[in-house]
Amino acid sequence: MKSGLIALILLLPCAGMADIPKQRLDEGKQIAFDRNKGNCLACHVIADGESPGNIGPALATVPDRFKDKQRLREQIWDATRFNPETSMPPFGRNHILDAEEIDKVVDYLWSLE
Repeated sequence: MKSGLIALILLLPCAGMADIPKQRLDEGKQIAFDRNKGNCLACHVIADGESPGNIGPALATVPDRFKDKQRLREQIWDATRFNPETSMPPFGRNHILDAEEIDKVVDYLWSLE
């Protein structure tokens, strides 16, 4: 848990995605696409994703929809804080993903254009 928070604190000040290693973005994508982990494709369209859902908004130009990476992270951690009626699972609160996995997904989603 502490290592995830430290990673988040270190990554948030980064101005651009150029500072995020490609391997980390690839790991975030893998988690997001994994039907047994993030499973973002169950509800969202993501570029290169197979058999996407249409319950949630398409995940493209994510920085245009969230004021910063911390807000996106909070959404993934527990979307019910912002919309109690959401169908999005609280990935962090329910321990579906650990803090480091969420941080990687955030980095990946933030990189989408």
